[in-house]
Amino acid sequence: MAEGRFKIKRRRRKVCSSCQDHKEFYDYKEIDILRRYISDRGKILPRRITGNCAKHQRIVTAAIKRARNIALLPFCGNEF
Repeated sequence: MAEGRFKIKRRRRKVCSSCQDHKEFYDYKEIDILRRYISDRGKILPRRITGNCAKHQRIVTAAIKRARNIALLPFCGNEF
C-alpha cells in the first residue's frame, strides 16, 4: 500500500503578542491597534488567526465592541 506518502506539516503555534509585550489592557480608543484584529469585512478575527491567548482575545473583543458602540469602529466593512 501507499504508506508514508503524505506528510503532515505541523505549524508552530503563534505566540500571543500581548503576552510578549506584557500588555494587560487594550483601550477602546486605540483604533490603530484594534484594526489589526478586524477583518476587511468588519468581523473580529478568531484566536487561531491572530495568535492571541484566550485572556487577551477576550480583552480585545470587549475593546472592539466598545469602540463599535461609540462609533469609533464600523460594525461592518471598512468604512473609516
